[in-house]
Amino acid sequence: MLRKAAKKNIVVAVTNLYDHFFVSSGECKAKVTAARLPYFDGDYWPFAAEDMIYQLQQEEDEKEWHKKGTIEKTITERAIKASGQSDLSVNAAKDLLLMHKLGEMIRPMKEDFIMVHLQHACTHCCNVMVSGNSWVCKQCRNFQLCDDCYKAEQKREDGERHPMNQKEKHVLHTVEITDVPGDTKDKDEILEFEFFHSREQLLFFCQNKHFQFDTFRRAKYSSMMILCYLHNLTPRALTLTCYICHRAIRASQCWRCETCPDYDVCNTCYQKDGRIDHPHNFYNTFNDNKKALQLGVMQLRKMLDLLVNASQCYMDCEYPNCGKLKALFRHGKQCDIRATGGCFPCEKMWYLLSLHTRECKKSECSVPRCRDLKESDRWVRQTVDSQRRVVVMEMMRQRAAQVAGYS
Repeated sequence: MLRKAAKKNIVVAVTNLYDHFFVSSGECKAKVTAARLPYFDGDYWPFAAEDMIYQLQQEEDEKEWHKKGTIEKTITERAIKASGQSDLSVNAAKDLLLMHKLGEMIRPMKEDFIMVHLQHACTHCCNVMVSGNSWVCKQCRNFQLCDDCYKAEQKREDGERHPMNQKEKHVLHTVEITDVPGDTKDKDEILEFEFFHSREQLLFFCQNKHFQFDTFRRAKYSSMMILCYLHNLTPRALTLTCYICHRAIRASQCWRCETCPDYDVCNTCYQKDGRIDHPHNFYNTFNDNKKALQLGVMQLRKMLDLLVNASQCYMDCEYPNCGKLKALFRHGKQCDIRATGGCFPCEKMWYLLSLHTRECKKSECSVPRCRDLKESDRWVRQTVDSQRRVVVMEMMRQRAAQVAGYS
């Protein structure tokens, strides 16, 4: 997939975390520091770095940093200067030691830490170039500078200019960056699917459905089935209520009034003798999947907004569905079956609460059980991450032992 993306110029370059950040080159002017590493929630290396920082802090408290005397200090200062840093403080030494240990840990399995560059980066400062001009060397592969680094390059002496340690200097040509559009806003509708909110949930979903990606054929089938689930969301996510019989109906199996908002009728009530005593026309969403999907997403957004309103409303509300959510709150307090026993109203309420919890950023939220669900989700993520880290650590130890045996 990445090779095809590179041929279509969607991907600029493909490398790995170790070669890009831990192997220094003579042309790179950026400092070798842990702050340059990409930090994404759920990645392996941030947890490994936090464990190492904790171990280094314990060693510092136990005064194990000064056991080697002046020899360790001299080596540390040399290493700091070699990494491009002018700061000789204790924090710089810690940063360098952390990068050294991280590099040793990642190196045996560096090919698993894939990095994909969607834009060109400056060779000197390593910043991504998304606007302005880039200065490219036609004689050297993958050498280009941003405007600021090019100006600094022109002020250097001949021995420090590109290419370094060579008498003949190369000419840099300017190239205007026009590949990045001004408006990168995604115009597609946001689809709510509970299994795409974290990598662990997607993994569990694929395991339960036996979706595999180890061959091209299985990858095509698994991708197709995941898209099928995404565009045909679960009944509890897009369930509506019939205006006549008050039963739950799916968004893809309802009749909706073209004029009145939230006037939905199930197929049974619509097909009754005499039809419906309603002055406006209805349209169905049986054969229009796109319209059914838009209807379901719109209804779900309204329900999430009403959920917040119902938790704060104590009087007669102008919203017609606010009373329904209040009735769900009361039902949840009195129900003995619960969602685990198969109670549909409880299942729907818990699903709405879980969706609200993922989007809520307030520390003091009025929605019931919001704080408890946040704490539960945080504990589950930490548990799964800890288990995954143990598995990865064991795999890395095995690979390191294999590399040592081959050498």
